[in-house]
Amino acid sequence: MSKVAVIQMCSGDEPGANLKRAAALLRRAADQGAALAVLPENFALMSRDAERMRTEHAEDPGDGPWQEFAAEQAQRLGMWIVAGTIPMRAEDPRRPASACCLFDGSGTLAARYDKMHLFDVSLPGRKESFRESATTTAGSEPVVAETPFGRLGLAVCYDLRFPELFRAMGEQGAEMVALPAAFTRPTGEAHWYLLVRARAVENLCYMLASAQHGSHPGGRESYGHSMLVEPWGQVVAECKQGDGVLCHDVALDNLDRLRSGFPALDHRRLPSSVT
Repeated sequence: MSKVAVIQMCSGDEPGANLKRAAALLRRAADQGAALAVLPENFALMSRDAERMRTEHAEDPGDGPWQEFAAEQAQRLGMWIVAGTIPMRAEDPRRPASACCLFDGSGTLAARYDKMHLFDVSLPGRKESFRESATTTAGSEPVVAETPFGRLGLAVCYDLRFPELFRAMGEQGAEMVALPAAFTRPTGEAHWYLLVRARAVENLCYMLASAQHGSHPGGRESYGHSMLVEPWGQVVAECKQGDGVLCHDVALDNLDRLRSGFPALDHRRLPSSVT
């Protein structure tokens, strides 16, 4: 049995202040015995100017202050850390990847997942619209990492709406999925609980959903409601609003018994027309 943590933040446009707050919350998670902690999407910066934010702060793989921060915290605390998302330089310099980086307890990069599904939407009934593809290069492959406390899939925010990605992670053996997010308030109120719990139930896996909350520069509002959800769909811990740390014990022997006694994953059938 291992203890995992999800962290909720309200990041602003001062990276130094955001990192200081993230460090304090990671310390709180470690003090509660967490072996793994998940930071939210854009943990180091939520700016009113997304393009400038991403191009000015984009890092090269393995080199940059936000990667260094996460690696140092992991080593100092002896804890695995999912470093939310970090803008990582891509072939198009105007469109960095949104990289979700997993660091092990020695501070070594263990896995990197680039957000595959980009938030290009107009919110129904509101004037808000988003075009994430204008500032972000999409990833192309699911990622599942081996950890001492189970096989961990990585996904980011809008990925939550695409069950085929989670099924692909399940086929790679995922027992838990870390989901750094910054869901908008309207979409969060409509679908956050439904989708997080659905992904847990249909894949019989733990969901570690770490969210931004509150108001950010430029007027964007994030929904919050970070959650830890068990494979049967129970929300075992939730942080509705405010900064916070949620911890929960993950028991993979219980997961194995559940999957053995309720083998829905083995019963999956596809129509012959689906390849």
